[in-house]
Amino acid sequence: QVQLVESGGGLVQAGGSLRLSCAASGSIFSIRAMGWYRQAPGKQRELVATITTIGTTNYADSVKARFTISRDNAKNTVYLQMNSLKPEDTAVYYCNAETHWGANSWGQGTQVTVSS
Repeated sequence: QVQLVESGGGLVQAGGSLRLSCAASGSIFSIRAMGWYRQAPGKQRELVATITTIGTTNYADSVKARFTISRDNAKNTVYLQMNSLKPEDTAVYYCNAETHWGANSWGQGTQVTVSS
C-alpha cells in the first residue's frame, strides 16, 4: 500500500503561482509513476501531469509550458509548480501513485482556486 499526503493548495489571483507537494510513504518500491489529476465542479477528473521513476514526464495540453512536475526521490515527494494560473485551473488537485502492476493510490485532494 502507498499512502499519499498533499499540501500547497490555496487561493491565488490569475497570473499567480502555486506549488503543490505530495509525499509518499509505505510501499515506495512498488511505485512506477506519480502524478497529479484535478477535478473541477461538475466535471470528470482529468490528468494534469505525471512523472515516472526515471523522470519521464507527461502533461495535459492545457497546462504545458505553465506547469512543471518534478520529484525528489530522497524525500519520496513529487511537486507540481503551477505558473501563470488561470481561473479555469480552479479544481481539487489529487496526487496519484501507480504501481508496477497497475494499482493506484490517491491523496485526499487539495483545493486550488484562481480568482479572475
